[in-house]
This record gives sequence, C-alpha cells and structure tokens, in this order.
Amino acid sequence: MLRKQIVKPANAAAPVGPYSAAVRFGELLFCSGQIPLDPATNNLVSGDIKAQTEQVLENIKRILLDQKLAFANVVKSTVFLTDLANFAAMNEVYARYFTVDFPARSTVQVAALPKGAQVEIEIIAHY
Repeated sequence: MLRKQIVKPANAAAPVGPYSAAVRFGELLFCSGQIPLDPATNNLVSGDIKAQTEQVLENIKRILLDQKLAFANVVKSTVFLTDLANFAAMNEVYARYFTVDFPARSTVQVAALPKGAQVEIEIIAHY
C-alpha cells in the first residue's frame, strides 16, 4: 500500500503555515506553492517580479535536488501572479529553468499572496 512521505529539505525555506514543503506519494512529488523567501532568513526577497520569480525557482530547485530530481522531472506547474501584466517578465525567468520537454502549466492571477509576494509557483514532479 502506498503511503505519503513528508519531505523536509534541510536547506529550503520553512513553510509559513501548517503544511509540508513537499509530499512524496509513490513516484510523484507534490511541491507546495513556493513564494520568494530567502531560505537563510525566511524573509521575502526584495525586488521586481524577475527577482522574485528567480528566488521562487531557486527554492523549488532546492526541494528537487533534495529528492535527487531536476526541473526535467516536473510534469505540471501552476503559477500564481498578483498581476498578469508581469506574465512576460515571469516567463523570461521561468524559461531559464524549464528549457526542454516543458511541463504542463497553468498561470492565474490572484488577489494576493502570502507575505505580499508577487509570484508563487507549485509543481508536481515524477521520480
């Protein structure tokens, strides 16, 4: 019988609520939405949408590496933006991390994100 396994990467930003950074279930990794937190301070990084997107993807990268995975293992991502006018700038950074065999993706505008972040990204990856 499959059981969920809680993933707690040592070098990742701590969750800001009662949830796990990621959960493994079988051959899938479900990564909670990551906001642009500096893992050293757990504070939101300053900067524009590009700087925030870069930090979010670096946070995801830390979780993937902890599980011996890479962005190529990601099968689905969901991007939350507080302003869809930032779509092109976010996409520019996103394309540096996802370079081939792109995952399926949804991008939606939301009213607000935790800690005042401009972007949050969650992913599902396979082992």
